[in-house]
Amino acid sequence: MKITALIADERGNIFDVPEAEGVGRVGEKFFKLKPEDLIKLPDSADLMYLPDRKAVGFKRGEFFTLKGRAVSAILPQGYTRTHLPAFKKSPNAEILPLYGYAAVVLHKNELHAASIYTDENFKWDPQNYNTPSLKKLIRRIKKDLPDNRIVAQVANCSLEWHCLTAQNLFYRRWECGVPTSPVCNANCLGCISLQSSECCPSPQSRINFVPSVEEIADIGIYHLNHAEDAIISFGQGCEGEPSLQYENISSAIKKIRQKTLRGQININTNAGFTSGIKKIVDAGLNSMRVSIISANAENYQKYYRAGYKLDAVKDSISYALGKNVHVSLNMLYMPGFNDRESEFAAWKNFLEELPVQMIQIRNLNYDPDEFFRIMPPDKDFLGTKKFLRELQKNFPNLTIGNFSHYVRSDKNAD
Repeated sequence: MKITALIADERGNIFDVPEAEGVGRVGEKFFKLKPEDLIKLPDSADLMYLPDRKAVGFKRGEFFTLKGRAVSAILPQGYTRTHLPAFKKSPNAEILPLYGYAAVVLHKNELHAASIYTDENFKWDPQNYNTPSLKKLIRRIKKDLPDNRIVAQVANCSLEWHCLTAQNLFYRRWECGVPTSPVCNANCLGCISLQSSECCPSPQSRINFVPSVEEIADIGIYHLNHAEDAIISFGQGCEGEPSLQYENISSAIKKIRQKTLRGQININTNAGFTSGIKKIVDAGLNSMRVSIISANAENYQKYYRAGYKLDAVKDSISYALGKNVHVSLNMLYMPGFNDRESEFAAWKNFLEELPVQMIQIRNLNYDPDEFFRIMPPDKDFLGTKKFLRELQKNFPNLTIGNFSHYVRSDKNAD
């Protein structure tokens, strides 16, 4: 069956182009898509047209520019894209909003995306969120935890930004975000809570206060005592770097564990502030998810533009592993970058030195052209599927997925 390119008109209506075969992009290279590159578009995926960018198709052995706008799939969590949308942008095109753009085509008379299914996503299925009862549940928690500013923050995140970890507090289940830090020690290209005004708009509003120890502890105790597979997580999309608030977080963890041993205490962190991480680990942390894009120090710094070095991140991971903390890497993923042969070699060295338990692949929400302007492309790459296969082959005990998994240890109890 033919794989057909898609275009959008100026009103956003989407059409197939029967004379043009579908194309995807890896790095800056175009590829004619094959059936094995595709999966049926998930029900909870979204489609977006890309302004000021013409779609690219394939015909008679050549890539060519189509008359309509390029179309992209925005995949739900649990899916990892293998190809970016193929397009040619106009000279005055603005940077794209912060989404993870994936190639999408028509195949077997259905929409298909260039993607693979990489983790069971029931807990993160959009159908479980934004239910008609959410506002009522928010009122309940506000009554149970009156005057707690974190509750007000995550209530706003739930209703305005539809954040899933924020909503889990009110649904009394799974992983609940506990934002604590309005400041950060990095300046990430794809930061989703603070972007310079000349760039793309941030999709979330950063917390503008530092919660007290009592506010943190109260919400932690409440969620861990009430929720199924309960996790509280510091380091959310609406904040900076949580380890910078290590004094309040470590004190709150101690208070929480004086009241309950249930559930899991997690931190999502860039791990660049090692002294703060050590304090939080020693207070009783169960798990740590470290944001990372590259095991190559130069490329790492190009993305994070941080006030620390990759060596500090490695020191934090080493310390946490030595204290039996479950460590995951939150690998920000861009096809044609992470899967380069040079990057894979660096990952092998990194994982041999630091045997973390899991890698969570996360589609990087950033304009591909702008990314590869800053991270110059390399023609030698493995492709997403081979990259993940080789990681698993070289590190058979490594879990590769997309989500923080509930971890039972001798530090927590049900």
